[in-house]
Amino acid sequence: MKKYVFILILFFISSNIIAQRITVEQYIDLYKELAIEEMIRSGVPASITLAQGILEAEYGNSRLAKEANNHFGIKCKETWTGPTIRHTDDAPWECFRKYGTAEESYRDHSEFLRTRKHYAFLFDLDIMDYKSWAYGLKKAGYATNPRYPVILIGHIEKYNLHEYSVIAMKRKDNPQYGLVKNTDTSFQTKKLEAAVAVVEQKIENTQVKKSYPEGVFEINNTKVIYAKAGTPWMVIADQYRVALHHLFDFNELNEQETVEYDQLVFLKRKRKKGSVEYHTVREGETLYAIAQSEGIRLSSLLDYNHLSRDKQVSKGTILFLQSEAPLNGSLSDDKKVGK
Repeated sequence: MKKYVFILILFFISSNIIAQRITVEQYIDLYKELAIEEMIRSGVPASITLAQGILEAEYGNSRLAKEANNHFGIKCKETWTGPTIRHTDDAPWECFRKYGTAEESYRDHSEFLRTRKHYAFLFDLDIMDYKSWAYGLKKAGYATNPRYPVILIGHIEKYNLHEYSVIAMKRKDNPQYGLVKNTDTSFQTKKLEAAVAVVEQKIENTQVKKSYPEGVFEINNTKVIYAKAGTPWMVIADQYRVALHHLFDFNELNEQETVEYDQLVFLKRKRKKGSVEYHTVREGETLYAIAQSEGIRLSSLLDYNHLSRDKQVSKGTILFLQSEAPLNGSLSDDKKVGK
């Protein structure tokens, strides 16, 4: 009798767990090892696998994930001979693959990508370049949503999923390597050649953070962030709820997919005047970089100082930020504007 009561209790506990929604963090903790193992075995980046699971399976809470262990929204296709489930997606009651375990789903996801010709080019990409993989999946037709790669990249960077690809690479070279937390949340290099590269990146990022705080701050009473090279502009637009074309306008840039180099990105239009009267040019500064660092419109900076955008200014040059520079040489020699 006690045995049946125990089984009944387990049934109710299991039913309650299934009914509850899990968080993204819980999902990652549950399936990170599967993603790492599949990266080592198949060559599919762990970061991409986890990001797709978060998106396609609603981090384990979707009907397909709960009832069919289908974490990647893979449909039956012509080659599938296993169990199936009907689910409405792009069309009513489409045929989707059904798995006995999540492990089967993760393994089939890897094989799905490895065995289809239109995904073959992905495996020529750098395995650590999750951005190229994200855009490659969209190009190959994995999803119809035009923002699919941006969403994947957003998940990878928000939840530091790239660290699991790093772990997989280390574990592949050294099977004894375990799950060690990688605190370098802005890892941008395309290849992981050694632990030294990670350390160097941490040092570089620390130096950047000394100059500018994380998140939104203000320069010249205008909201701004410091963005890392390679960050998709669409991700910034979505995160801070600014129209993409406005971002380019506010930052006086032509349209581009990703941020070309570490830089200040203004979320509002910069002011016509600086917060101080002058700016002394430092080594290697461009006029555009000066306009960004002072929170002043580049057009105003150029007009005040009688310069063109492509003009090079030398170190030590004094630039006017609030009024037009005199043309009669009335400034002392150490405050003359470079031409």
